[in-house]
Amino acid sequence: MSNRVPLDNVEHQSLRVATIASADRDLVNQALVVPGEFEEVQREYPIFIRKDQDGRYVAVALLGLDKGENLFLDGDRWDARYIPATIARGPFFLGIREGIDGAEPALAVHIDMDDPRVGSESGEPLFREHGGNSAYLDMVTSRLGLIHEGLVASPLMFALFEELGLIQPLDIDVQLGDGTHYRLGEMFTIGMEQFQALASDQLERLHREGFLAPAIFIRSSLPNMNRLVERKRRKIEGAPVLAG
Repeated sequence: MSNRVPLDNVEHQSLRVATIASADRDLVNQALVVPGEFEEVQREYPIFIRKDQDGRYVAVALLGLDKGENLFLDGDRWDARYIPATIARGPFFLGIREGIDGAEPALAVHIDMDDPRVGSESGEPLFREHGGNSAYLDMVTSRLGLIHEGLVASPLMFALFEELGLIQPLDIDVQLGDGTHYRLGEMFTIGMEQFQALASDQLERLHREGFLAPAIFIRSSLPNMNRLVERKRRKIEGAPVLAG
């Protein structure tokens, strides 16, 4: 259960949020990612397209091969230069704040007061001592905006990708040296042949609607799968994971 309330700079002046990673929370093998962060994500993680429980296309960064495995979690820290926004937002969400004195309801930052990361003893402050948001809260607000915009843009992006025949199934077959075998099904990517076959007006349409770069970033992220497999091998061997 959660207890999400609008964040208030008076009522929550003394609140702090722990930002260290936790195996109880961060052991996930996939993270939802949105188009506005693809450029950063593709430098670290393989991005795949898959269908959610309602059959809609979504993009995910693959973090591990086993269920509940995050190969980028090193103790209480992330071994990556970029953390996906849906994870970096921490115990914060965008919600509706009711308008005052007849004002229209508006989007506002909410905080889950029941989240164990929220307290007043340790962690990152949310507000500066003499007023204003802390750098941490500014980062969180930016991530929440990124997620909100991405959730609006993603259905339009995937609809266009599908219309142009770009979404293609991907057979991911991983063999590790100890005989362990992984076959990841129901994954999709941007088909290279289909992308290269696009006519100039189709490329122009992708560019005009802002989805040309995301298509390229999805495809260019695929070599990171080799890095992920190497992380898995080193984990099995008990060797330290090399960053990058």
